[in-house]
Amino acid sequence: MSSAVLYVLDANVFIEAAKGYYAFDLTPAFWDHLVTHGGDERLCTIERVATEIAFPVPLKTWIDGPFGPCVRSSNTPDTLTHYSALMQWAQAQPFSPAARSEFATVADAWLVAYARAVRGTVVTHETFDANCRRRVKIPNACHFLGVPVVDTFAMLRALGVTFGT
Repeated sequence: MSSAVLYVLDANVFIEAAKGYYAFDLTPAFWDHLVTHGGDERLCTIERVATEIAFPVPLKTWIDGPFGPCVRSSNTPDTLTHYSALMQWAQAQPFSPAARSEFATVADAWLVAYARAVRGTVVTHETFDANCRRRVKIPNACHFLGVPVVDTFAMLRALGVTFGT
């Protein structure tokens, strides 16, 4: 892979876009750009994120179909090393027991660990909150591992994506 940034997408990037501002029937170009840039190895997601996405149905069909080659396995030794460090970090923080439990069972920690392993940038709509105790937020975990975080719009701008004429 080139020295270009690899964007690793969180589930909320796909779900919020599909349910709203980039709905499949309104902005098919958005989804085409994701496939194109994924094929160019500029963006991806991990299988644990893809598995969590069940609705809306057109999104699930798209993830399993055209975007399928852009879904990567997080089952790598480097990812596991960073995942372990994240679990230790989360246990040492003042998060609620429920927050720690959820973080250990959903795709978020794996997403961050994978991004760290591949020196990628996480794309999410979550925001950093140093005082959050009810859940472990992706940007907080990224901060701990030194992983850059951007939102969808920053990623699109960095990739040079535009819509329309």
